[in-house]
Amino acid sequence: MSYFSHPSTSNNYIVSTKYIFVTGGVTSSLGKGIICASLGRLLTARGLNVTIQKLDPYINVDPGTMNPYEHGEVYVTDDGAETDLDLGHYERFLDLPTSQQNNVTTGRIYYDVIKKERKGAYLGKTIQVVPHITDEIKSRVRTLGETGHYDVVIVEVGGTVGDIEGLPYIEAVRQMRYDVGRRNSLSIHLTLVPYLKAAGEVKTKPTQHSVKMLQESGLMPDILVCRAEVPLEPGIRRKIAQFCNVEVEDVIASLDASSIYEVPLLMLEEGLDRRVIEKLDIPDRGEPDLQGWKTFVQAVQQPESTVEIALVGKYVEHHDAYMSIVEAFIHAGAVNRAKVRIRWVQSEDLTASNVAERLGKVSGVLVAPGFGGRGIDGKLAAVEHARVNDIPFFGICLGMQCAVIEFARNRCGMEGANSAEFDSATPFPVIDIMPEQKNIKNMGGTMRLGKYDCHLEEGTRAHTAYGAADISERHRHRFELNNELRDQLETCGLRVSGTNPDRGLVEIVEIPENRWFVGVQFHPELKSTVSKPHPLFVDFVKAALEFQADR
Repeated sequence: MSYFSHPSTSNNYIVSTKYIFVTGGVTSSLGKGIICASLGRLLTARGLNVTIQKLDPYINVDPGTMNPYEHGEVYVTDDGAETDLDLGHYERFLDLPTSQQNNVTTGRIYYDVIKKERKGAYLGKTIQVVPHITDEIKSRVRTLGETGHYDVVIVEVGGTVGDIEGLPYIEAVRQMRYDVGRRNSLSIHLTLVPYLKAAGEVKTKPTQHSVKMLQESGLMPDILVCRAEVPLEPGIRRKIAQFCNVEVEDVIASLDASSIYEVPLLMLEEGLDRRVIEKLDIPDRGEPDLQGWKTFVQAVQQPESTVEIALVGKYVEHHDAYMSIVEAFIHAGAVNRAKVRIRWVQSEDLTASNVAERLGKVSGVLVAPGFGGRGIDGKLAAVEHARVNDIPFFGICLGMQCAVIEFARNRCGMEGANSAEFDSATPFPVIDIMPEQKNIKNMGGTMRLGKYDCHLEEGTRAHTAYGAADISERHRHRFELNNELRDQLETCGLRVSGTNPDRGLVEIVEIPENRWFVGVQFHPELKSTVSKPHPLFVDFVKAALEFQADR
């Protein structure tokens, strides 16, 4: 059911969805994704059906084959799409799942246009950026809006205005604004208003130049969101409005915040959502209901205790590689009225001789996901330290596989036990490649991806945490626990607490004699949101707090 009673008509299109296009200027990393997610949260709180789409200018078909140092984490959706990490922010803020349609890349656009050309779909036409590439971009935006029956689609254009690879997207936005009409579309430009400490003043010139560059591409911003370190005085706002051809009320200040979850509340104070609904002719049905959000932010800002948990991984120098894990800890911490302080531990630096010192006095150990053999010995040392000292342990994907390897070696006497990923000649391949993965040659988009069901055994830690017997979680892996060796592992005390009901694949393992020792093959961090913190993270943080109190 649409929020709007009567769809409008514009330039031969019947428009039942409003489109908001968000671009960025001056510099990268200003936080377009957070602004999009925050605006989406505000509009959702007003009763609108909202989704957010990311247009990525890179030529990779998706980020699935990129190094985490290049791109940060790969966010996986229910339908198995490997996407930009901003989709994680969208889901965490809106509490709604995204899909393949929510992430569009230049690589995917050109790939699909070339496939159509090979099939003769263009009737012999010369294929050009305009109109064929821009038409394909517009089609992806409109399809998402129409098939999802959304009231509002927020479209984040990746990169910075002026980037050569972003020009087709800006042109597609310009055309689409004409297609659907000015009252059905909106252009928001995120820019920087730097503060020069030596001069003691803010400078508007970078914003002016950024808007000028956007205008040269034929796109006029309706609203400017200005990132700033200090409050923007009325005179500065008037100056920006005058030289950028917007109203003063459309100059929105986005000041630095201690937490990304404060941004929706800051945008509410600035009136961003009100300006949006006024410009898009959206009926105003009262102020957004953000009471639950405010309660969450208060819990984050005013924790009653602090607990330190080690995150052991090989990409720890680049925290974006574990973005969803970090955010899941924030959600779980709020539930437990605690602040989770993460100790970032480089697995390559860990050894049996220094692990006690490096992990000393932490109240929990999480061994992170990843691929390849680099840093595996350090992860195994971390697992053993947590298991032997009964420190709450959480292993995710490769972290779960490391837990199985360590258990096989040190509890089951399987000397040389390993994953076939690291040692194809191991006498005990407790972790082996999935049968359907053995003959795959292409690396991109070919893993076990997306949502799969899992059945939980009663009386297990996992069953207690979830409070349910049947769940579904998102996956991204090629290797799994080898069911041929499962009986030997279980005889030694490892408990399989979760399996896929269709194929019997092992999803969760536990060591019942430990206070909290859980490894999962899936990625629970990808389903944790503000309103629905993931139960395994909540239970893990609770166990860490109890361990800290006992110690």
